[in-house]
Amino acid sequence: MDPLSTSYPLKYSVPKARVFVVFLSMVLCTTILCLLQLKFFKHKSKDFYSFEVKDSRGRTVSLEKYRGKATLVVNVASYCQYTDKNYIALQELHREFGPSHFTVLAFPCNQFGESEPGSSQEIESFAKGNYGVTFPVFRKIKILGSEADPAFKFLIDSSKKEPRWNFWKYLVSPEGKVVKFWRPEEPIESIKPEVTSLIRQIIMKKREDL
Repeated sequence: MDPLSTSYPLKYSVPKARVFVVFLSMVLCTTILCLLQLKFFKHKSKDFYSFEVKDSRGRTVSLEKYRGKATLVVNVASYCQYTDKNYIALQELHREFGPSHFTVLAFPCNQFGESEPGSSQEIESFAKGNYGVTFPVFRKIKILGSEADPAFKFLIDSSKKEPRWNFWKYLVSPEGKVVKFWRPEEPIESIKPEVTSLIRQIIMKKREDL
C-alpha cells in the first residue's frame, strides 16, 4: 500500500507545476506587451508642442502654450544676406495673421556662416530694434549635430528636411505636426496661403465646438 500511496502526489503535482509555469509565462508576456504598447504610444504621441525651450533670458518656456495655433518656426540670424528680407517678411506675417491663431517662433543659430555671433539677449534686442518684431525670439541654439535642440530636431526628423542655411521655415499645425517647410529664398507669398488655410481650419473647429 505504501508504494501506491506515494504515487498519487507525484501524479497530480506535475500537472499543477505545468499550469503554474504556463500561468506565469502568460503574466510575463502580458506585462511585456503592455510595456511595449505604452512605450510605442508615448513615442507616437510626441509632437512639437510637447517640448520645452528657453527664452532669451534662459527661462524655461513650455511650447504647450502655443498648442491650438498655427506656428511658423524659423532659425534666424542677424548677419546674413537673408536677414533684412526675412525679418521684414516674418513680422508682416505675424502682424497680419497673429497673435490669436498664428505666431512666428524664432530660434537664433550660429551654425551657418557664424552669422549669429551675439548673445541671446543681444539678438533679441537687434531683432526688436531694427525690425520691430513682436514675435518670440528664443535662446540661441544648435539645430545640427549631437547638441541639436530637441524641439528643432523634432521638426527636422518629422519633415526629413535639414536646414542648409539660415531662415528655414517650418509650418506647424495646431496639433504640433509639421505641415510644410520653406527655404530662405522663397517669397512670403508662397507661405501666406498655407497659413491662411490652417487658420481657417482653426476658426471652423472653434465654431463647431461652440
